[in-house]
Amino acid sequence: MAMLTVRNLPDDVHRALRVQAALHGHSAEAEVREILTRAVKPEARVRVGDALAALGRKIGLTNEDFEVFDRVKDKTPAEPVMFE
Repeated sequence: MAMLTVRNLPDDVHRALRVQAALHGHSAEAEVREILTRAVKPEARVRVGDALAALGRKIGLTNEDFEVFDRVKDKTPAEPVMFE
């Protein structure tokens, strides 16, 4: 797992972080991990798979439609790209 060092953190921010961590029953380090996780991976983010599934439902795709895709798709193995 990666490590991160935050330099020049103002004392008042560090104190507020320690207080917030104590209120949540975490160490300051665990609180920082939680804050960073929420910041970069919010629960409300759009996930590609969920978006595609919702689109399929919206336009009315059925399992039978996907069976047609499976029957007509090219099953020939792909050739590797040549950079000559």
